[in-house]
Amino acid sequence: MPAAVKRKAALEPRHKSAAAVRRRGGRPSLQEAAKLRDRILDVATELFFARGYGATSIDAVAQRAHVSKRTFYHRFEDKAALFGAVLHRIIEGLRPPAAMPLLAGADLQDILQRLAGIILHAALTPQALALHRLIVGESARFPKLAAAVATEGSTREAITLIAGLLARETRAGHLTLDDPLFAAEQFLQMVLSVPQGRALGLGTPMTKAELDRWERGVVELFLNGCRRRSPVKPRRAAASGATR
Repeated sequence: MPAAVKRKAALEPRHKSAAAVRRRGGRPSLQEAAKLRDRILDVATELFFARGYGATSIDAVAQRAHVSKRTFYHRFEDKAALFGAVLHRIIEGLRPPAAMPLLAGADLQDILQRLAGIILHAALTPQALALHRLIVGESARFPKLAAAVATEGSTREAITLIAGLLARETRAGHLTLDDPLFAAEQFLQMVLSVPQGRALGLGTPMTKAELDRWERGVVELFLNGCRRRSPVKPRRAAASGATR
């Protein structure tokens, strides 16, 4: 074999190896970047829930996620931005599927009971409860945490949806409400307060059967206070000369 051919053959593996190194050390693909971001968010979620917001450092997140701080800051501006991304992912995961008909039902009572079930199903998941504990425990020191939850808008969206439904029923003459938005807020609190409190440790968590009864009872009580009632006719005065 000529010397020039030998030299070329000897160099080929080196060129291939260098190309492979460049591919490995270059910019990650979109799929790899998404997996890396998810890994950082998984670790951050675990640490926020276990240690709290204040005690979780960017160094700890980067170390446990096996990324450099440069890689971290390339994706998140600071810890607040990281928490916002964690919060957004949790809330998006709790939303019902886009194709799910939220206002389906034979009548208003069926619709509200269905909504109550959807709300409780989301609010009583382990992640939702852990997030609630985190916000309650840390919001005094970090008010922006509660503001971030409000900004995500899941609660406000639910209230707006229910208020629109109640306003429609009021216009149709089925309910008597001066402020459907206020009524929607009260309905949401009625649905959530006791089951969520018990799930957080203020009592024994409700069973599936208890939750079903709770949903029915809350909706019935709420509607009993909102439905239009026929005016009560005044009693006729006793006939004159009636025996006393």
